[in-house]
Amino acid sequence: MGYRVVVAGATGNVGREMLNILAEREFPIDELAVLASSRSVGDTVDFGETGKQYKIQNIEHFDPTGWDMALFAIGSDATKVYAPKFAAAGCTVIDNSSLYRMDPDVPLIVPEVNPEAIDGYRAKNIIANPNCSTAQMVVALKPLHDSAKIKRVVVATYQSVSGAGKAGMDELFEQSRNIFVGDPAEAKKFTKQIAFNVIPHIDSFLDDGSTKEEWKMVVETKKILDPKVKVVATCVRVPVFVGHSEAINIEFENEISAEEAQNILREAPGVMLVDKREDGGYITPIECVGEFATYISRVREDSTVENGLALWCVSDNLRKGAALNAVQIAELLGRRHLKKAA
Repeated sequence: MGYRVVVAGATGNVGREMLNILAEREFPIDELAVLASSRSVGDTVDFGETGKQYKIQNIEHFDPTGWDMALFAIGSDATKVYAPKFAAAGCTVIDNSSLYRMDPDVPLIVPEVNPEAIDGYRAKNIIANPNCSTAQMVVALKPLHDSAKIKRVVVATYQSVSGAGKAGMDELFEQSRNIFVGDPAEAKKFTKQIAFNVIPHIDSFLDDGSTKEEWKMVVETKKILDPKVKVVATCVRVPVFVGHSEAINIEFENEISAEEAQNILREAPGVMLVDKREDGGYITPIECVGEFATYISRVREDSTVENGLALWCVSDNLRKGAALNAVQIAELLGRRHLKKAA
């Protein structure tokens, strides 16, 4: 026996990826509804490579009563309207927006890191999916934290334009094409030209000079991993279509060698260690696209601090950073609480 599942925001990058991953992982579904705004009603979307197609329904008119769970990829404004409605009707919401992440009554979950936190979902019947850059980082940090206890993390991100949605991907493509033919590369979605450039600015600026994206990485890591861990982040948009990369420096309370860290990461859930100290012996964003794993390379000791390590972390942000993590939460919810599937 399977579940009655809703995917809201099914026409967007993340919503489509949710459908692909539900199909790939053979999630037990008895009935599936795909929702979007009124402008997409009547369009169809593919359910992965199953050959099945579903017609888009209007989220505004959809009755969630009797549905088990809804995977939301509709942004904070729409989530604010519809998540409470779905949750009140008994349909558990797994939300990809930032709206509920820091709500103390809403668990913020990365299943490889803090699965037990999902037990608090009944307070609001809503579960939050973390920021894409946070999700992959904590997958890498968790097994190391368990072994040697992390004190401080310094991270610089290299985030692909797909993190800004279809408009971001379109802008990179159009600017690149325009530059090659000698046309102006006008910035619309981003604050500066993204083609052949990097932009140290994601989301809005805060009073302390950090951006909201950087703030998210700090507070979400504390909520998911350990409130005592100190985090500082610099988040940068780069001209890559899909795949976020991170250069992470970690300071530990206890001694840990690069070799020990490699051995730990090699066995860690959700992690794929590819770390050969030779040309090409590491993973880049192009190689992680379409993959489930968070890839770790370049593990080495940092001699500038006591008990320090540096590493390189790469993941498909549309998958582990969003859609895959949401589906993994759905699987966890089913195993621990709903238990309807055979």
